[in-house]
Amino acid sequence: MTPSDAGAHPRFAETLRELGLDELTAQVRRFPDATRTAVEAAAAVGCELSQICKSLIFAADGVPVLVLMDGSSRVDLERVREALGAEKVTRAKADVVRETTGYAIGGVPPFGHRTRTRVLADRSLLGHDIVWAAAGNPHAVFPMAPEELVAHAGATLVDVREHTP
Repeated sequence: MTPSDAGAHPRFAETLRELGLDELTAQVRRFPDATRTAVEAAAAVGCELSQICKSLIFAADGVPVLVLMDGSSRVDLERVREALGAEKVTRAKADVVRETTGYAIGGVPPFGHRTRTRVLADRSLLGHDIVWAAAGNPHAVFPMAPEELVAHAGATLVDVREHTP
């Protein structure tokens, strides 16, 4: 694990600078192997799976929406539908994810996207002092306090976790 400004996607590194978060660029961790999944990212960072912040794009009545979820949980589409007041919510296809965010699946950061989208953040993220999120590519992550991450993402706090009986 190596700290490196070069670890973040250049567009995401620029977003951090624009937001006055330059210090985060030095905290980006780049790994030789991909951290596309929450499990891979947690293993690489050496943190709990729930400390990984997944950035997932869904389509709510055809309109992209970003859901921030802890790495150990799954998104309940019915809860997302209810939170948005939508008729139908589906997982977005890879081309929609890239077109909406400017990043590929597995590297989507929680903010700094190509287009502005509605953002929902599951409350489970707030159970940690620090969470780790993708820094714009599948090989890099960065740490941030979850409250700060939610604020920078412009997210609405919701409970959209899938609850298992």
